[in-house]
Amino acid sequence: MDYIIEMLGITKEFPGIVANNEVTLKVKKGEIHALLGENGAGKSTLMNVLFGLYQPEKGVIKIRGKEVNIFGPREANALGIGMVHQHFMLVDSFTVLQNIVLGMETVAGGLLRMEEARKKVMALSEQYGLKVDPSALVSDISVGMQQRVEILKMLYRENEILIFDEPTAVLTPQEIDELMHTMRGLAAEGKSIIFITHKLNEIKAVADRCTVLRRGKFIGVVDVASTSKETLSEMMVGRKVNLEIDLQPLTPGEPVLQVDKLFVKSRRQGQDKDVVKNVSFSVRKGEIVCIAGIDGNGQTELVHALTGLTMPDSGLLTLNGEDITRQSVRFRNTHGIAHIPEDRHKHGLVLDYTLGENLVLQGYFTPEFQNNGFLRRKKIINYADKLIDKYDIRSGQGALTPARSMSGGNQQKAIVAREIDRNPDLLVAVQPTRGLDVGAIEYIHHKLVEQRDAGKAVLLISLELDEVMNLSDRILVIYEGSIVADLNPKEITVQELGLYMAGSAPGAVGRDVQ
Repeated sequence: MDYIIEMLGITKEFPGIVANNEVTLKVKKGEIHALLGENGAGKSTLMNVLFGLYQPEKGVIKIRGKEVNIFGPREANALGIGMVHQHFMLVDSFTVLQNIVLGMETVAGGLLRMEEARKKVMALSEQYGLKVDPSALVSDISVGMQQRVEILKMLYRENEILIFDEPTAVLTPQEIDELMHTMRGLAAEGKSIIFITHKLNEIKAVADRCTVLRRGKFIGVVDVASTSKETLSEMMVGRKVNLEIDLQPLTPGEPVLQVDKLFVKSRRQGQDKDVVKNVSFSVRKGEIVCIAGIDGNGQTELVHALTGLTMPDSGLLTLNGEDITRQSVRFRNTHGIAHIPEDRHKHGLVLDYTLGENLVLQGYFTPEFQNNGFLRRKKIINYADKLIDKYDIRSGQGALTPARSMSGGNQQKAIVAREIDRNPDLLVAVQPTRGLDVGAIEYIHHKLVEQRDAGKAVLLISLELDEVMNLSDRILVIYEGSIVADLNPKEITVQELGLYMAGSAPGAVGRDVQ
């Protein structure tokens, strides 16, 4: 059997944790090989070893049958290996085109020749259905678009081995379908794809074979077509998982959040259009209201206005009857709003702080954690240890673990723990299960339902249609910055919801929903 990649007995250690414990991975040419495991199972670490970002303590890597040492991404690229990282490696202040050609620039007479690069990028984007605006700044484009840029970077470098680390975590259902189509096309051309994911549906949809890791160890490799999702999830988590949510009927109480005629203008340079238009709705005690929409329809700007990250241009926000329209983020936090943000790195964590410091970001200034301006370190560590235990946050050095070194899923669990433990009146949860494995998704769904059943108000913003349908008491559909429908999940299908989200359901556009 000829393998294009063989990683044999790879061991990689970090302080307090063996991330890969004698792991073996073999990938055939032209196959889509899924790498499945819980958050912190060692999947990304293994791929970072293959891409040269980490050096293993033990083990051998063979590419096309030949033993190699990969000391960095430059060597990986020379071997034809490309990688789309879970958290994108893009320069925000550069354009799409500049990011794609970075490190591979065409230079003549000391000048950059971007025209040829632009033509090649446009040809690739056409060929693979990856539509991008080459002159847009990366800071101005959606996360879904940023991912396309990352894929085009690999294609531009003519990589033969493509690593996708959690590629669908930030995409809409439509974009996921497009990506799956692109991956199949790439594999059909003879490219070999390693696809890291937690989503069993996606593995069943595109992967040929699947290697499963659990807590840093190799559990097995299976043929995907002949293996059930239940078997895969049990191999991954080590137990049976149930994602069915049984929402008990509740009569919602008083409104906690009321949004009235909210307008928010675009903050992008050179744009002066409304991205949130005349939005009105309320979220009451004991209900989960979900805002569903395709990415880029004003959800981010709406959430930023609700949580205080930006100020609305007009309209009224009230929390428990109090006007908070112009109040600060801290005021909103201390008066009952908790926020699980869309971008856990930009708005959720301070990556260079420890896990313990991150867990008290919302309360370090209270007497519990400081005395006369000095932090009470012991109190912070004790509190963090309690949350780490209660919310099963896996970290090599407990409260002292640098947040940056934790897996994406455990970073997300830390944010969920911090926000829910403050006992908020309103929980604004934006893509709370993005990039999480089935065990963690099950856990976070139960936490959201617990909040609802305890009489709290939950505002969920999600791109996952199954999550929207499973968890919501009411669904508000946002399209081009307006709320176009207020739906009962029990009375509609996923397909109908998709039509509303695309603005093509009968009478969907332009309805004013309270």
